[in-house]
Amino acid sequence: MSRTDHRGTSPACLKSPAAARNREPILAVLEEVLPARARVLELASGSGEHALHFATAMPGWQWQPSDVDSHSLASIEAWREASGPDNLLAPIRLDATGAWPDGTFDAIVAINLIHISPWEVTEALMALAGERLAAGGVLYLYGPYRREGRHTAPSNAAFDEDLKRRDARWGVRDLETVVEAANSRGLVLETVVEMPANNLSVVLRRQ
Repeated sequence: MSRTDHRGTSPACLKSPAAARNREPILAVLEEVLPARARVLELASGSGEHALHFATAMPGWQWQPSDVDSHSLASIEAWREASGPDNLLAPIRLDATGAWPDGTFDAIVAINLIHISPWEVTEALMALAGERLAAGGVLYLYGPYRREGRHTAPSNAAFDEDLKRRDARWGVRDLETVVEAANSRGLVLETVVEMPANNLSVVLRRQ
């Protein structure tokens, strides 16, 4: 059994097959780059399964999930009520381009956000991460990226086309462009880790 037990859940609990597949590989990277005790803000938490899994695995992480979608917020809270540990906080409604919660964070996590949002969201994320991350804090990004202007797999190229059909403002971004936007806000690329299904973990650190 995985480190998160999803038995006894309510109908409000959404389930993401992708989250079930990638939560352990993502957790392995986060365990490498974050301290044992950290205040973490997650953007676009979706179903809430990542938040539940990570907070359960690492009791020293105070995990703040967020989303803009009402169904997602309800799912996050349902997972939290069903089996959430004390360090998993109640979800908040948060648009990256709007007002952010007060205080600083040791880490900001954005899983599958940058390619399913307008570029303005990435710019806002970098700006606020540059302001709200503590010195040495981590911005963790996960998802597909182009590298040197090329897709890393045919499946990513097809996914990119599908995203743009759904919304012309969406799409798989060039990693170099994302890193450049981060650099302009005082965030420096620390490592890129190849992940399952042709995704990348991108770790940026505030100087």
